[in-house]
Amino acid sequence: MRIETCDYLVVGSGIAGLMSALHLAAHGRVLLATKKDSAESNTNYAQGGIACVMEAGDSFEQHVADTLDAGAGLCNEAVVRRIVTDAPDRIRELEQLGVQFATRGNGEPGYDLGREGGHSQRRVLHAGDITGHQIESALLHAVQTHANIQVVEHTQLIDLITTHWLRRPGANRCVGAYLLERRTGEIFAVRAPWTVLATGGCGKVYLYTSNPDIATGDGVAVAWRAGAAVANMEFIQFHPTCLYHPKAKNFLISEAVRGEGAELVDRDGKPFMSRYDARGSLAPRDIVARAIDSEMKRSAAPYCCLDIRHKPRAFLQERFPNIYATCLQFGLDMATDLIPVVPAAHYCCGGVQAGVDGVTSLEGLLAVGEVACTGLHGANRLASNSLLEALVCAHAMAARLVGQPRPAVVDKARIPDWEYGDAVPSDEEVVVSHNWSEVRTCMWDYVGIVRTNKRLERAQRRIRVLREEIRQYYFDYLVTADILELRNIADVSDLIVSSAMRRHESRGLHYTLDYPDKLPQVEDSVLTAP
Repeated sequence: MRIETCDYLVVGSGIAGLMSALHLAAHGRVLLATKKDSAESNTNYAQGGIACVMEAGDSFEQHVADTLDAGAGLCNEAVVRRIVTDAPDRIRELEQLGVQFATRGNGEPGYDLGREGGHSQRRVLHAGDITGHQIESALLHAVQTHANIQVVEHTQLIDLITTHWLRRPGANRCVGAYLLERRTGEIFAVRAPWTVLATGGCGKVYLYTSNPDIATGDGVAVAWRAGAAVANMEFIQFHPTCLYHPKAKNFLISEAVRGEGAELVDRDGKPFMSRYDARGSLAPRDIVARAIDSEMKRSAAPYCCLDIRHKPRAFLQERFPNIYATCLQFGLDMATDLIPVVPAAHYCCGGVQAGVDGVTSLEGLLAVGEVACTGLHGANRLASNSLLEALVCAHAMAARLVGQPRPAVVDKARIPDWEYGDAVPSDEEVVVSHNWSEVRTCMWDYVGIVRTNKRLERAQRRIRVLREEIRQYYFDYLVTADILELRNIADVSDLIVSSAMRRHESRGLHYTLDYPDKLPQVEDSVLTAP
């Protein structure tokens, strides 16, 4: 079996992975593994932008206050302050790498800052409505031209290699990982003193999601199986406004549209958000998603609508060129038509428990970006704080690792060949597709925007039966990308359900009819593998 050796193994090619690789490459050799094309990531689909205090009238204190308010009492205030105050330096860093944020027109100085739900000020830097794509392109160019970074595409993480798994004495430490080359089926290992998980989110756990197909919770699942602590997985953010159209897959109508004055209305064009929150259509996402869910159930309507027809067509085409053009492809003109929308699973506020510097409970393993739970988001992420978190934490993580000596245990550990045992090529792949659909449908039906004890118990029973079926399939047949992703979404689903069952209150994104009130004492939901 082939064994690669590097100073830093980075898994994932979104903003967190690319920035991590760039920072670390100044201090050693980086192997960056991504399971599809380098550009395929949640970052690439981010429409809104990056929240950052950039001009007079706004302040760090206001940004902190907005984040804490959205987080419903579960944010770590020290973490929030550090990330918010470090933001301007990280924005300048992006600009030095070639990212160009929109500026005011007509000769006015300064950035064209957007406003999104939960923000008290305009502070969202953007590049039209394809901010993520612009950032991804600039960072990919920098990574692909860096002599110290080796990018390995179509390569999927199987499991972490730890000293306890190798039966070595002492504290448990990650010393690398097994990976699968998706195109050839070859399994190989990477030996590294530090492994950085930047694998993004887990939206594909749910039947309806705004996430790309790669978002199968790989990092959370492998970290948990290796013994790392995982926190707050019950807090799944549903983006309120995913385009409702039979031919539209995973297309978001950015929160920035509401920031520019769009109102949420029913199918008859009547606004309803004032009945749910004084901030109306600019309320935080958890409130808006529950309001839409409530309106849909009350009226038996399959969707609600966004109304921005009061804005000129020229403005919409300039401010939202991608959204406008995409809607037009589906026969919807934002300037004259209501836009049908529904909530969809969007962002995981929980994840591998980590500091701002990425340090996890498993030595040698770091987590950055959506895969990590740093305490920034609390019970509900404030819009456009996620790309910011990835930038700040990638920088802090690299600073933490600089100068640390290479642990002797890493090079002394003998990594065994992958054991195939009696595994054979599968002749029952229909099992994978059926279980894939059943896990996601179960999560959508029973662990969605509004929860109950009965729904969670039903979900837990079914998910655990499915996990056992998937586990048996995993050992009986040769490893494929599909079975790895299925195993991961089943494990992450179980973590979400278990975390939700432990929280006997309604807070932020976790809303349960059996416990509608907040408890006075706030605690993280922390889980570790048995």
